[in-house]
Parts: sequence; structure tokens; C-alpha cells
Amino acid sequence: MMDDEGENVIDFPGPAASAPEASHDDIGEPDGPCPPELLVLALEACLFASADPRTPAELAMALGVATVEVFDAVESLRERYLRSGSALRVVEVGDGYQIRTDARLARWVAAIRGGKPFRLSRPALETLSVIAFRQPASKGLIDDIRGVDTGGIIRSLLERGLVKMAGRSEEPGKPMLYATTPAFLEVFGLRSLADLPTLRDLRPLRADDPEAGPVPVVPFRTPHD
Repeated sequence: MMDDEGENVIDFPGPAASAPEASHDDIGEPDGPCPPELLVLALEACLFASADPRTPAELAMALGVATVEVFDAVESLRERYLRSGSALRVVEVGDGYQIRTDARLARWVAAIRGGKPFRLSRPALETLSVIAFRQPASKGLIDDIRGVDTGGIIRSLLERGLVKMAGRSEEPGKPMLYATTPAFLEVFGLRSLADLPTLRDLRPLRADDPEAGPVPVVPFRTPHD
């Protein structure tokens, strides 16, 4: 898709309008444990009514059951959706669970929801990828890898809540460091940063031109290296 300036952009479904969501502290003790025969249905109802991912601990508290029972109910709900050919899926996002529609149906869901789609330009996506793999990363490091000034793009990612400030580097001048946020995991459907592809995963990728050989990959390090 082309934006107003003719730049390639990538669209993501925008957030749906919803009523204010209760916080974890607002979840009170249930009157009693959910009956076993209703547990999967009750779990489905809790996830359906929640705009944000819910952790196993939150679900266990709401349902009045042990966390292990929540895990079993989640698997049962997942299997039911798959067996029935449902348009819904139970996915792990961050440290919680969320009901989402099948990714293959995204364009029709976006059409009925309306509103402005969540858009990321390719330069923004590239900058976000550098931060995700090299975090915590300074602007200087990001600029060096991309070969351009990324100040404006980083500000945009901060405003969208995909990136956060993560302290300062010990390098001269103590530049600000940047890292991804839980919203980054939610937008891209990741359980954790461990779900990002590794260098070994990326090596088999080839360029669009078969004669160009393997796509060059910039080595990255973890914060502990």
C-alpha cells in the first residue's frame, strides 16, 4: 500500500474502541470456584470480554481455580476452535492469553471495524527490528546499522508505544537506550522476545534475485553479551 507521500507502508489492524478495562487490582475474589463443566465456557467468556491479554494468574483468580486448570482449559478451548473450523484463535501474547481472529481474515475484519489502520512504514519497521534484536540499543547504534538518521522514526515508535526508553548507556555522553514494550509483543503476536527469529533462522533467507546469493545479515548480540 502507498501512503500520501508514495512510501510503502505496512498496515496492522487498529485497536477497537472498548469500555474501560478493569485492572488486575479490580479483580475480586469469586463467590466460589467455577464448576468443572463450565470452566472452558467461563474461560472463553473472560477472554472474550477482555480487550487486553490476561495472564494465567488473573484468569485463575477470576475463575476461582488453580493455574494448572487454566492451562488445561486453554488447551481445550484451542482444540475446540480448531476442530470446529472457528474463525477464533486463543493466542499467547506477552505473558497472557487473548482471543483473536484467524490472521487470514484480517482484511475483512479491518473493513468492518473501520477506523484508521495501524501503519508502519518500511523504514519504521526496519528501525523497530534493529531495536528488537539489539536492545537495549542507542540511537547511534541504530543509525550505524541503518545508515541514516533515525531520530524521527524513533520518536514515532515512542509515540505509538512500541518502543520505550530503557536507561542510558555507559558510553561517552551516556546516550539514551531504547527497547521494545509489551505493546510490541501484542502487535506482532509474540509470547516473548525469545520468539523472534535467531541468526540461524535468518541465514537460509535469499534475496529476491537468486544470483545475488544469501541476504547479508548484521550480527547482533543480546544485552548479556
